[in-house]
Amino acid sequence: MNLTRHTLGEFLAAIRDPRPTPGGGSAAAVAGALGTSLLAMVGAMPKHRAASEEDVERLQAAASRCHALAERLEALVDEDSEAYEGVIAAYRLPKGTDEDRLRRKQAIQVALGTAIAAPLDVMRCCTDAIEAASTVARFGNPNAASDVGVALELLVAAERGARLNVLINLSSVDDGAELERIGEIVRTLAAECRNGSEAARALLESG
Repeated sequence: MNLTRHTLGEFLAAIRDPRPTPGGGSAAAVAGALGTSLLAMVGAMPKHRAASEEDVERLQAAASRCHALAERLEALVDEDSEAYEGVIAAYRLPKGTDEDRLRRKQAIQVALGTAIAAPLDVMRCCTDAIEAASTVARFGNPNAASDVGVALELLVAAERGARLNVLINLSSVDDGAELERIGEIVRTLAAECRNGSEAARALLESG
């Protein structure tokens, strides 16, 4: 699909289209990619307030990490849409016979697993970026503090949006053990995102 190879106008038009993809999952990945890109930008600025060589290295490492996360989130824009298209295709399989219905049910469960994996990865990327945001907020250029603040808001929104997509797909999963496993991951990532964003905001507010 290569959504990120389209112009911004084309991508937004695709979102507005009544077809189910690209949808909220891809939008969440875009928000995350924007947030991590902003952090990478601020972390790479030549002017900063890192006073020691060690702090400079920490800032550079955070910028490099965010650059990599932004690239991964960019790839997830398409991966999320493709995964949900797999779910749609599975639900459209024939169900005229018992064998058809069994095959269809199995295909749906496999497709749901893929459709859960993509937004779960978005959650992970956003949580990692929010952790790096504290370093950028502490040592980055103070004149770019608003950029870090915008990045945090985008990342928090992206994590929450991705979480909604995980949960709605998880509600159709039949495997109880898988439900519990994914549910625990979601709860852990959500808590890390919340705590990390609060810590980064506190650093921004302290100047």
